[in-house]
Amino acid sequence: MNVLFLSLMQYNSVAEHDIYTDLLREFIRKGHNVYILSPTESSEEVIEESNSTIYRVPTGKIEKTSFLQKGINTILIEFRFKAAIKKHLSQVHFDLVLYPTPPITFVGAVKYVKERDGAKTYLMLKDIFPQNAVDIGIISHHGVKGLIYQFFCRKERQLYEVSDYIGCMSEANASYILKKHPELKPEQVGICPNCIEIVDKSVDEEARKRIRRKYGIPEDSTVFVYGGNLGKPQGIPFLIECLKNQRENSNLFFLVVGDGTEYPLLEAYYKTANQRNFKLMQRLPKEDFDTLVGACDVGMLFLDHRFTIPNFPSRLLSYMQAKLPVLACTDPNTDVGKTIMEGGFGWWCESDSTAGFKKAVGQIMHSDLEKMGNAAMEYLCQHFSVQCGYQSIVQALNKP
Repeated sequence: MNVLFLSLMQYNSVAEHDIYTDLLREFIRKGHNVYILSPTESSEEVIEESNSTIYRVPTGKIEKTSFLQKGINTILIEFRFKAAIKKHLSQVHFDLVLYPTPPITFVGAVKYVKERDGAKTYLMLKDIFPQNAVDIGIISHHGVKGLIYQFFCRKERQLYEVSDYIGCMSEANASYILKKHPELKPEQVGICPNCIEIVDKSVDEEARKRIRRKYGIPEDSTVFVYGGNLGKPQGIPFLIECLKNQRENSNLFFLVVGDGTEYPLLEAYYKTANQRNFKLMQRLPKEDFDTLVGACDVGMLFLDHRFTIPNFPSRLLSYMQAKLPVLACTDPNTDVGKTIMEGGFGWWCESDSTAGFKKAVGQIMHSDLEKMGNAAMEYLCQHFSVQCGYQSIVQALNKP
């Protein structure tokens, strides 16, 4: 089977580790040929590897740029990707087109390959846009921003329309999509979880101490770590309130590693508060971060309380493969907290309640973290492996 994967991620090799390349390697292991279209700000490039080829398509800046420039270049992606398919892949007959959200602007490229080759199309729904942007106030239903909202709503409907199957991250995710889009058939919508090629990232006690010394983290504290994007979706003001609430608790230590639009807000607090049990670090390379997580005790997830859509952060998997239990602070609409608690590897509180956060921290300090960390790894292997993701997609394709 020839598989075309469209992505906004910038890839140099299919050997890189993230939720998409890990899954694509599983397709390759099963004997399929994988072709990847990936953006670049610079010149066009073709990278050939065993059973896979990456086409780096010039798209202009879509990261770390102005909202206007990012919006324009995101809209133009479908035309640029379609042109690249015509130029480089006119002789390849595709059986399957895989594409995640974000963005929702792959429609033209997906439709072209579907009509040209009769390919099956499979959307991996990782981001429900534009409603998520409305929830946190980036766009609105009214005025100029309302026009932007309407434009992207049309793109969203077109993307779902061109998709033979939609793989959602969780049951709540799938239920939301079916309720909001009654034109979709239930058999079109299934579960395709965030998944990784599982590697045990836990560390022994000697390595744990060495890593903590390297990064200036107390060796005898219970360390709560958050890593990843620090933007509006994470509800950084609530995170800051939680830190303030725990500033006198000398038995624990909070470590935050990442970057994003709200990083300056957190940095300002870090510099002025002089909080001894809190350390802020900018984003680390993935391997360094995964090693650091293994030396911590509890992973944290944060989502803005205003979300009406059920997000399911992929960061969860990084904690689980390091055998860390997880504290999720989220809106009430996502089922990530339910998953964590039913799986026996964590705690949940709503992300507008510092009292709830304090209560969860108290429970954590009296819990068997090693036992819960082992439960996290067990749940990861059973539900979030690339084998699970691959089977979800193949089973959808084999439906009558």
